[in-house]
Amino acid sequence: MSTLQQGRGGRRPGAGRPRKSEATTVIRVPLSQVPRIRSLLQRGAGPGGDVPGVRTDCEILTPAVSPPPLSCPLYQSRVAAGFPSPADDYVEGQLDLNRYLIDRPAATFFVRVQGDSMLGAGIHPGDLLIVDRSRQADDGRVIIAVLDGELTVKRLRRRKGQVWLHPDNEAYPPLLITEDRDFHIWGVVRHVVHSL
Repeated sequence: MSTLQQGRGGRRPGAGRPRKSEATTVIRVPLSQVPRIRSLLQRGAGPGGDVPGVRTDCEILTPAVSPPPLSCPLYQSRVAAGFPSPADDYVEGQLDLNRYLIDRPAATFFVRVQGDSMLGAGIHPGDLLIVDRSRQADDGRVIIAVLDGELTVKRLRRRKGQVWLHPDNEAYPPLLITEDRDFHIWGVVRHVVHSL
């Protein structure tokens, strides 16, 4: 018996996984979402890519997988916000901004703010938010969510079995999340980068 029977079996050019390719895994998704996921994978997400069905009006970025340390001197003395005091020349150590701002790089993304509904939380138009998808969205946390196809930043409130999105600006009303609304939490805001 031959190892090659009618063109079957044995080595074939181009068969198998390409050399030096990344390992793969199978994930289960609802069949209704397969076209959206394929479209997202083809177009990409983040700068220049759209997430189907979500209007972002903002730029979504992700951190580098293995960024080099970005260390700056951390002085032991505190800075007075009132009367100035002589500064100590003692450096307490080095502060790596990547480690300080990002706990879980694989679960972190950045988004730039548009609008003024969160001024009371110190979030201004143009600020950069550092968002962690792996954090629990507890009551009172500032979150990034998709509400009826639009990306928004609000404070999550749970009261008497109801879920609300609260702005930190009295000029805007709270939003009640009802079952007829499309609502998904994308992550918890961990830090705000604000330029002066």
